[in-house]
Amino acid sequence: QVSLAESGGGSVQTGGSLTLSCAASEFPFSLKCMGWFRQAPGKEREGVAAQKLIGGFEYYVDSVKGRFTISRDYAKKMVYLRMNDLKPEDTAMYYCASDGPCPSGGDWYGTSYNYWGQGTQVTVSS
Repeated sequence: QVSLAESGGGSVQTGGSLTLSCAASEFPFSLKCMGWFRQAPGKEREGVAAQKLIGGFEYYVDSVKGRFTISRDYAKKMVYLRMNDLKPEDTAMYYCASDGPCPSGGDWYGTSYNYWGQGTQVTVSS
């Protein structure tokens, strides 16, 4: 069983930055991905960024490309999401997820991730 704990959320103004952190109890050495998902009130959960655990290939949803960066630190068992130029539409609960398929063809396979954190709230005001 893997436990994940997110931190780093908060309230910022449009154009601001935040870095989310996800601490994992275990870091699998596998061909799968770790990812960040978000869910805004009244909306479906969407994949935001993911990174292949081996090789480090990165995936981003179009709406955050050029603004968000995912990274991982194997030694510390940490995954990060650096978010720049934040917009009000980025407001959501952000979740870290582990041990899931990497995105393909626009499908982020959110329901296939085995482990999830409790989430951290990001609020962007205009």
